[in-house]
Amino acid sequence: MSKPHDTFLHTRRKIYNGVFLVLTGIATAIALAALFLILETLVVKGVAGLDAHVFTMSQPAPDEQGGLLNAIVGSLVMCGLGMVIALVVGILAGTWLAEYGDGTKLAAVVRFLNDILISAPSILIGLFVYQLLVRPFHGFSAVAGGVALALLAMPVATRATEDIMRLQPYALREAGMALGANRGLVIRAIIWRASKSGLMTGALLSFARISGETAPLLFTSLGNPFLSFKLTQPMAALPTTIFQFAMSAYDDWQRLAWAGALLIAVAVLTTNILGRVLTRGSTQK
Repeated sequence: MSKPHDTFLHTRRKIYNGVFLVLTGIATAIALAALFLILETLVVKGVAGLDAHVFTMSQPAPDEQGGLLNAIVGSLVMCGLGMVIALVVGILAGTWLAEYGDGTKLAAVVRFLNDILISAPSILIGLFVYQLLVRPFHGFSAVAGGVALALLAMPVATRATEDIMRLQPYALREAGMALGANRGLVIRAIIWRASKSGLMTGALLSFARISGETAPLLFTSLGNPFLSFKLTQPMAALPTTIFQFAMSAYDDWQRLAWAGALLIAVAVLTTNILGRVLTRGSTQK
């Protein structure tokens, strides 16, 4: 009696497993097909809009020759400003969580708020910075855009710093203190150096997080059709320029929008690949 019953159960489990494998395979195929179609459209239309003027000329008037130089420079400036702020605050905050605040109630609160910031909608961050830096000073600025991007990158840098520092063996800390170094010196001279590749990975992931953000910049830096390096004035960025050009009725602007989208996609892809390579290298060590 038990053998037929066991055979029936075994057959039913194999059927269920086969159905599950088929369903997961179909879902994977759908996701890959959608991704392929998106990438194909992006590459075909983006390459068609690329030329030398994209990197040497600023935003053109409709039906005139131009490029995305002002937007590229603006994105680099604001992302650079945001990354400086985010890495300084994020690395210090992550260090405190991993080394000083472990097990305390304050650390639990900080970690909880950091997790909320990671998943916070970027448009809310932009609105917050608008109320903080744009409205009181009666003007949009690159500084406001950089601060908004910093608030988006900061939680990622904090989490990455805490995680990578927790992976370092406690023997490193004991060895440094045995030589007479205080805790701060051990962290700066030993733990940070041992965590160098992980910290770099966190920085790259933070940059990938903010490089394509549009909503915060619409509330803060707004945009500028001219090349500008003044941090207290509105400044163009690739995401906002893409948004403006893609919504327009001009074919040349739409071509530039596709070219800008391809540039952002390549930058994000390259950043993520570098982050994976560094992560794999640090893991193998």
